[in-house]
Amino acid sequence: MRVLLDECVPRPLRRELSQHAVRTVPEMGWAGKRNGELLGLIKSAGFDAFITTDQNFEHQQNLQTAAIPLIVLVARSNKLRALLPLLPELRLALDRARPGTIIRVGA
Repeated sequence: MRVLLDECVPRPLRRELSQHAVRTVPEMGWAGKRNGELLGLIKSAGFDAFITTDQNFEHQQNLQTAAIPLIVLVARSNKLRALLPLLPELRLALDRARPGTIIRVGA
């Protein structure tokens, strides 16, 4: 699965998802893009899932038109140590993610 990590997600999290092809928003040259534009870029680049810690992302965008699953990590912070306990649930979420769905991990 091709997974994109939002710029608010710590880059080292990608090492924990080694069974997937993981890229980051900055790696793609998309840092600073507005969410609507970012969704279009994600779709056109063929990503299968988008992971963020932005709690408002799902309320700001129409994910049905983006046709990709959004996985929102909910933790006390977006630091790696706060997100690591969510990994088992995140891996399950990636397995069951369907286009246009929102999955809150850690909620």
